[in-house]
Amino acid sequence: MTTICLIRHGETEWNKVGRIQGTTDVPLNETGRQQAKACGSHLKEEAWDIIVTSPLKRAKQTAAIINETMRLPLVEMKEFQEKHFGKVEGMTAEERYGLYPDKNYPGQEQPEEFHSRLSKGLAQLNERFGDRRVLVVAHGGVISAILEQLAHGEYDGEVRLQNGGLNHLAYASERWEIQKYNFIDHLELLETKANLSH
Repeated sequence: MTTICLIRHGETEWNKVGRIQGTTDVPLNETGRQQAKACGSHLKEEAWDIIVTSPLKRAKQTAAIINETMRLPLVEMKEFQEKHFGKVEGMTAEERYGLYPDKNYPGQEQPEEFHSRLSKGLAQLNERFGDRRVLVVAHGGVISAILEQLAHGEYDGEVRLQNGGLNHLAYASERWEIQKYNFIDHLELLETKANLSH
């Protein structure tokens, strides 16, 4: 059985202020680095075989920090890069919905292309790393789209996937199944620290 843990990258400054990132290469902020460390501390208690990461900086930095404790082979796969949002990259929700209330953003990657790319990525994972346990560091839009594709109605697409959150999938009986999503227990100590510092 192939097991995958989809990890949303740590926080960036654009995440913090609500700017849509897409393929714009924004690095982690300090909170994001701490979230990645918390992921590594949690995941090292389990057995994993490999880390796959999106080629974007925020995902690669998250993967590298996690791998400081895991010491696993690390592979980049462009199939798990975030969706390109065209002209609205860098805009806040208010700005982009004001200009494009129908979400038809000029120059964006079309949904069918995006979903096809993700399906191809999952198939390649299963082909290359079948029956292994794989960590995949990716993006909110990527993970949400994968969960929606595989959920058979069991995933609430309105749920906001947290930076540093974990989402577990398993491939059994010729299909992917979601075991749990948006797992954030390992981040609670960071939240407590942040609240105490305010």
